[in-house]
Amino acid sequence: MSSAIERAFFILECFGKHQKPLRLADVVDELELPKQTAHRLIRQLESMELLERDIQPGKFRLGTRMRTLGIASILSQNQTVFTRAILEDLKNRFEETVNIGVLDKGEVLYIDRVECHWPLRVQLSPGSKVKAHCTAIGKLLLAHLPESQFAVTLRNITLEQYTPNTITDPAALKAECSKIREQGYSENIGEDLQGLVALAVPVYGHSGQVIAGIAVHAPEARMSLATMHTHLAALVDAADRLGLALTAGNT
Repeated sequence: MSSAIERAFFILECFGKHQKPLRLADVVDELELPKQTAHRLIRQLESMELLERDIQPGKFRLGTRMRTLGIASILSQNQTVFTRAILEDLKNRFEETVNIGVLDKGEVLYIDRVECHWPLRVQLSPGSKVKAHCTAIGKLLLAHLPESQFAVTLRNITLEQYTPNTITDPAALKAECSKIREQGYSENIGEDLQGLVALAVPVYGHSGQVIAGIAVHAPEARMSLATMHTHLAALVDAADRLGLALTAGNT
């Protein structure tokens, strides 16, 4: 291992290979790295959100940024087959825009999106970012963060007000996220843009962690939130199939 970049890559590869949280000693033993070098590189990878601390003391796991890159890589390989077909099916059912998003530094990064055919719509391309505290996917993903990570994220994001419905109080957002975890879905009722509603559900990875969110949104004048809820089972089914496709790399 001749360079710091190579060593950092092999550390990430080590976590990917084992698919479970590892201690510093595990990395040192497997890669035969000096303990001080491994510790320094792990800290650097943690600062870049490529690794993160696990709930188990002294252990690390692949971070949110690494998961974002992994999902985006899978989707970018062939968006015209299985994962795109899932989104197209949902778009046809709702006749509204459907998108997949992940958390990236406290914001929602759209990694894939299928637009509806209506001229009146919010147009955003994959790679676009939106605020987390006032969107359905954003609140959903915040709700499923580990408690310690949620607390750090909440301290570091600005709860800007965009409409009268935007949640700007940290305690209120925390309560909303608890409600989302309990009910299994997230709603947006004109919180980032008046007159826009959205419904989002989680996409789960192989070990049960939430790796992304999938949502449908529309102008309320065209589709009510109540109507969206009549298709909730189809949205959940699509999220389950998408999770299987992403974790298996079967796109």
